[in-house]
Amino acid sequence: MDRHEGEIKVWDPVVRVFHWSLVLFVGIAFLAGEDYLKLHVQAGYGVIALVLFRLLWGLVGTRHARFSEFMYRPRVVLNYLKDLVTFRAKRYLGHGPAGGSMVIALLLGLLLTSVSGLAFYGGKKMAGPFAGMMVGVDPFWIKALEEVHEVLAGGTALLIGLHVAGVLFSSFAHRENLIKAMITGYKPKATADAPALEEGLR
Repeated sequence: MDRHEGEIKVWDPVVRVFHWSLVLFVGIAFLAGEDYLKLHVQAGYGVIALVLFRLLWGLVGTRHARFSEFMYRPRVVLNYLKDLVTFRAKRYLGHGPAGGSMVIALLLGLLLTSVSGLAFYGGKKMAGPFAGMMVGVDPFWIKALEEVHEVLAGGTALLIGLHVAGVLFSSFAHRENLIKAMITGYKPKATADAPALEEGLR
């Protein structure tokens, strides 16, 4: 008997490996902090590489991995959120309007956080790809870069928290295990409706 009987393949292996690798590198970066600066920086490199790869995969990857599949107008996102909190939201096979918007926000937040961190690292330690650009820069601006990096990191951490909360709430509202789906790649056919393609930015 097929162990995936009654299910449909949604997430390809590339998306799943990317997702959990990003969780790992972001976790390392936050836990290492400045106490383990070298490890923190190396994790930052990993995050940048993963995000850049995901941006490429979002253009040429499989159907549900593509940005064109889950980019929606703000009005559609707001209407979806209103329906979600009242348990009337439509189920989507891939990312829904809220989930798709969160993907974009997280990728942008992680990229800006990592790049600002490398810029600060270049100014503080004269190391990394931005070291040459930081020669002779006033210490005021180096400190400003540190503040920007910390604000971006805090904002990204908030987005991550909202993402986790959204996944848990959506799993409950739609009666499907979204975390399991990101591990196995499969969703139940009975609870995963096809997305409303006409509402996306296509």
